[in-house]
Amino acid sequence: MDLFVTLGKIRLKNPLICASSEVTMTAEGIRAAIDAGAGAVIAKSVNESPQAARQLSTADYVLLGENWQVIPWNAAETERGHASLFCRSGLAQMPLEDWLKMLADLDQYAREKHSIVAGSITVAQAVPAAEIAAKMQAAGLRWIELNLSAPHGREASAVAQVTAAEAVRDYVRRVRQAVTVPLAVKLTAQADDPLLLARIAVQEGADMLVLTGRVQGFMPDLETQKPILGSWGAIGGSWALPASLYWVSKCWRNVTRDIPIIGTNGARSADDVLRFLLSGARAVELASLVISNGPEVLREMIAEIEHYCERKKVGSLPQLVGKAADAALTYGELPVISRGRYPWEG
Repeated sequence: MDLFVTLGKIRLKNPLICASSEVTMTAEGIRAAIDAGAGAVIAKSVNESPQAARQLSTADYVLLGENWQVIPWNAAETERGHASLFCRSGLAQMPLEDWLKMLADLDQYAREKHSIVAGSITVAQAVPAAEIAAKMQAAGLRWIELNLSAPHGREASAVAQVTAAEAVRDYVRRVRQAVTVPLAVKLTAQADDPLLLARIAVQEGADMLVLTGRVQGFMPDLETQKPILGSWGAIGGSWALPASLYWVSKCWRNVTRDIPIIGTNGARSADDVLRFLLSGARAVELASLVISNGPEVLREMIAEIEHYCERKKVGSLPQLVGKAADAALTYGELPVISRGRYPWEG
């Protein structure tokens, strides 16, 4: 079955996007994701700050299991797939010119596989972000992601988590003026009004919205009574899925149906990808699952999505987009339920 989706001017052969992560920091990792069937691959982020790149040298990563205990990286595939990824990270350390040359070469490889390699900027300042975006376009990249949602931005000044409306406007406007290639803007839900940020990004020229970035976390180890990772970090897991779907569905219902939404944060299976589509997303970025289980998991998920569509007689994936969100009733529209006051009271 044809699993194609369209993201404005971009056509993907399937809705699975390998998100920016340590997997997409090397040519080998990016090729592995392309070979596994990814519709697109977002390269590891860069920005203008040497400090942001140096943070990669102090990065650390653990998988947390059901009781928030650290589980081994060689645990059973299912256990790894449902674990939460807790980490500190940094940005790509290769000189920008060499990095862009590598990505342009990889994008040529991706073309042969009907895929695409996109550049990513995790911002520090707006003006340098626009300059980097222009260099990405000049190198031949066909798609740029502007990441305004970096959770580490609350701990490290070398990257920014942008939550103020006017700051979002400034970042998006400057980058949009610098490039003509499709621009995706990744936003956090940790803001007073995430839907306002989405509206502003659209007003300033975003071609796609990515919702939502991961959150900050802190986890003590009960045996050592010290913090896991020795500090704070960013965390994502299947527990985040309902919150991510909330903002995707609200953006679909209340912000735009014309600008494609890309869902992220919480998907750990093909079923979760389908849940994102039903909530209003047209594609889904996957990072933690690819890190924990390897890029080959993408191939398995493609087969599972095909099986679902055959079972439910879905002719094309766009038929699913927003279907559950459109069926959702507002609280004021909900019918009275004829039962006892609380279901557990019998």
